[in-house]
Amino acid sequence: MSERIREKLSILADAAKYDVSCASSGSKRKNENKGLGNASNGICHAYTEDGRCVSLLKILLTNHCIFDCAYCVSRKSNDIKRAAFTVQEVVDLTINFYRRNYIEGLFLSSGIFKNADYTMERLVRIAKKLRTEENFHGYIHLKAIPGASDELLQEAGLYADRLSVNVEMPTEQSLKLLAPDKNRKDMIAPMKYLKGAIIANKEEKKLFKKAPLFAPAGQSTQMVVGATPENDLQVLWMADQFYKKMNMRRVYYSGYVPISNDNRLPAIGTPVPMIRENRLYQADWLLRFYGFSLQEIVDQENPVLDMDIDPKLAWALRNPQLFPVDINYADLYMIMRVPGIGVGTAKKIVAARKHQQLTADHVKKLGIAWNRARHFITCAADAYTHKDLLPLQLKSLIMQQTTSKYQPNFSPQLKLF
Repeated sequence: MSERIREKLSILADAAKYDVSCASSGSKRKNENKGLGNASNGICHAYTEDGRCVSLLKILLTNHCIFDCAYCVSRKSNDIKRAAFTVQEVVDLTINFYRRNYIEGLFLSSGIFKNADYTMERLVRIAKKLRTEENFHGYIHLKAIPGASDELLQEAGLYADRLSVNVEMPTEQSLKLLAPDKNRKDMIAPMKYLKGAIIANKEEKKLFKKAPLFAPAGQSTQMVVGATPENDLQVLWMADQFYKKMNMRRVYYSGYVPISNDNRLPAIGTPVPMIRENRLYQADWLLRFYGFSLQEIVDQENPVLDMDIDPKLAWALRNPQLFPVDINYADLYMIMRVPGIGVGTAKKIVAARKHQQLTADHVKKLGIAWNRARHFITCAADAYTHKDLLPLQLKSLIMQQTTSKYQPNFSPQLKLF
């Protein structure tokens, strides 16, 4: 590797670390005709302590940008080293790194060179070369550029496993404040196009098995939290809308990293809101997999997630009339809502009780978080011991028995190079 390529790699990998939306789940691309790589078995990721993925080759095509978004390290007014890869350089790096077993896929984003289509066209050419010239079957995640044409999005979907358009700020008002050159409509339009194209492709695959894949891992988006004063209700409402209206596979929440001296932003040195980011992901999980509605998690009376306890425990403490849940008779839906019991464990409980009445010892062996769940369930031959405790007393008791790995800190994001 030449010194210049090494320098570019250092600059553009470092600039890409602020983008967290790089999970590879959901892709079904298969390796055929003895090609290189295979995304059908998923990607083995490495994660930093704060959950950021580092196993893909995660780079920007360039950190030159025509925009001046206050929260972005690549903003045009920032005095930093600039670099840009050529199309062939990204292709060569991906193949060489893959063959050395350094990576299992490519996550490619970019600043904006001249305009959206000019940049998007280069991203598409990279993915196309990898697929058609290098016969690369590994995972590819492309960031779609807001404002890019439908034709380029369509072509990108033929080569990428996942496409994503960052919504960036939770509300349009915040976007106007921190990125006045950008337009929310330019972000929503490609999401709508991708939604339609993904649905159309699924229908086509039902009729024609050999129809080409189109973004088989779906689309995702990301928003920055903590840079502007939106509460959790506003953030999760936006995420809920994306899931319902855009068929979004994932919404990522990126705690703002103070990188700029700007009176519109938190001061440099302000801790990254990692625990808030974690609580948002927990709430997001409840929306997608546990059947919770948004209003059950946050509403006008409770617009902010409790930072001391997870959202499901907070919901349970607000609804004491629903507990205790009898493990031997309650339906699956209600067992899943017990703090400390996940979807998989709830299914195990329902399956196991077909054979015998379950006791505390039985459910402990099934893997529940007993220190939390014990306060909300009854089992055969086990008394419900905390029926007289008020919610605040119960919260205090549970917190005394629990430790959290999330402490206020300035996130030292892991460096690739």
